[in-house]
Amino acid sequence: MSDTRQIKMVGFMQAQNCSIAPGSWRHPGGATDFTTPEYFQRLARVMEEGKFHLTFFDDRLAMPDIYADDYRDAVANGVRAVKMDPFCILTMMAAVTSRLGVGVTYSTTYYEPFHVARLFGTLDLMSKGRAAWNVVTSLNNSEAANFGRTEHLPHDLRYDRADEFMEVVMGLWDSWEDGAIVLAKQTGQFADPAKVHALNHKGQYFAAKGPLPVPRSPQGHPVLIQAGQSGRGRSFASRWGELIFVVYPNLEAGRKQYRELKSAIAAAGRDPNSVSVCPACYVVVSDSQAAAEERREYIRALAKPVDAVVLLSEALNFDFDSKDPDSEFTDEELTRLSWSGFRDRVVALSGKQNPTVRDFVHFSGRGTIGEFPIFCGTAKSIADQMEEWFQGGACDGFVLAATHAPGAFEDFTRYVVPELQRRGLYHKDYAGTTLRENLGLPRPQAGDWRKVGSSS
Repeated sequence: MSDTRQIKMVGFMQAQNCSIAPGSWRHPGGATDFTTPEYFQRLARVMEEGKFHLTFFDDRLAMPDIYADDYRDAVANGVRAVKMDPFCILTMMAAVTSRLGVGVTYSTTYYEPFHVARLFGTLDLMSKGRAAWNVVTSLNNSEAANFGRTEHLPHDLRYDRADEFMEVVMGLWDSWEDGAIVLAKQTGQFADPAKVHALNHKGQYFAAKGPLPVPRSPQGHPVLIQAGQSGRGRSFASRWGELIFVVYPNLEAGRKQYRELKSAIAAAGRDPNSVSVCPACYVVVSDSQAAAEERREYIRALAKPVDAVVLLSEALNFDFDSKDPDSEFTDEELTRLSWSGFRDRVVALSGKQNPTVRDFVHFSGRGTIGEFPIFCGTAKSIADQMEEWFQGGACDGFVLAATHAPGAFEDFTRYVVPELQRRGLYHKDYAGTTLRENLGLPRPQAGDWRKVGSSS
């Protein structure tokens, strides 16, 4: 191939009893030891065998309990009811791998910048430069209540705070220059104080003195993942994201959103080619198209109606039990939904300015494997579909969500990866030891982030 672009591959993980599709735990092939380190280490080894660039954990800071103002439906049906701390799990996965990037979601709304900077700076050192931070602002009132708040902050305010939060974290990560540590045992000098810097940040939302007591890592600082797709979220992603996770309903919409996002990145003063945009997808592979479609329909049938309404209530911070399924959302109710990009996607797909509850269930695909595009078929036909998206101006890679675990990652590694490698679309080995090297990102110098203007 004359085109040197190759697919970036990300494994989408959750520190819970199921994948993002709650029905996955009901699959006969779904492993049941999800509260053990062995479960996650097994998945890490599979993904590294498949040369995934990165695995990253989605997260919420509360059990789904907004539907009917109760958590019992989520618990009884296993609707993402378990939510362990993914950071602890990620360290277990990093310990049994040497090239796989390890990313975790952490909220700018419910943590402090110094805590996040220290945590991720340390993970980057302990993983030898493979860490990534998926930056989120959180979603709902249940998360707020778990941190002693009365309600979740409004959408745009969360991102205004998040911009300053990022400035503090990036400034703290710049505390130590390269070569600051001397380790001159004969003279007794440990480090050069002239190469360690305080931050002394005092802003509208945060204050942090510094320096960060964590030296600079082999990759400079962790890779930044973001998922903003519209409005204020997109401007935030365009300023900070190095790997952007997106959700496309189909290829045509993907091409349009890809162009818009790359344009926004350029408008923020950054090189669009330096940012990888990766849509989520499911993969169902088998020896024949008919067999793959049979597997897909079996997996679809694992979903229960309750899965959708519980997860919609969680994601949108609105009790879907409070409305009749065929009643339209009022304009005022739509403005109260916390995830504007999610809301806008349902409005666009339904063609209705005021969708009903049933429209949200149907067009979002929430709670089913219909939430993301499904590449279904033989290894060859799946590679055809992925190639069309990748070469057709829709993405720079993919985020693989699991229909069930570990089977979805095992099948992709065993069947689809070799076909993509044969076509030259997928690397045959890791380019280096750090996540930045493997993603083709330069190692940032201290202060590089200050050269990028905000697009907000």
